[in-house]
Amino acid sequence: MGIFFRTLKSFFFWRHGRTAWQYDILCVLILAFIFLTPKSWFENGERTSAKGHQISLERIYLPVNEALTGPLSTSEIEQRVRDITGRLDARVISTRPKADNMGKTIAYEVDIR
Repeated sequence: MGIFFRTLKSFFFWRHGRTAWQYDILCVLILAFIFLTPKSWFENGERTSAKGHQISLERIYLPVNEALTGPLSTSEIEQRVRDITGRLDARVISTRPKADNMGKTIAYEVDIR
């Protein structure tokens, strides 16, 4: 039990040199985190509420009609958003298609101003 706490203490206070095996393990763990972390963890870093000088965004979900065969253009999405929200001044900032398990687009996540 004493060696476990000594090892844990040495990792916490980091007294290992760059040529030690512990340093190599830490570098491998950092690289694994960088390259193996799912991209979805870091998607949409834009804030949706106004803080200071930032512009307030609103997020809505726009369902896709079953009869639709292709992707919607930005102008079509903007018109549908205006129809749904009733806001004639709504402006689309970004869109992200949301797909089902089969890869078919079922909705669009839309950020509007």
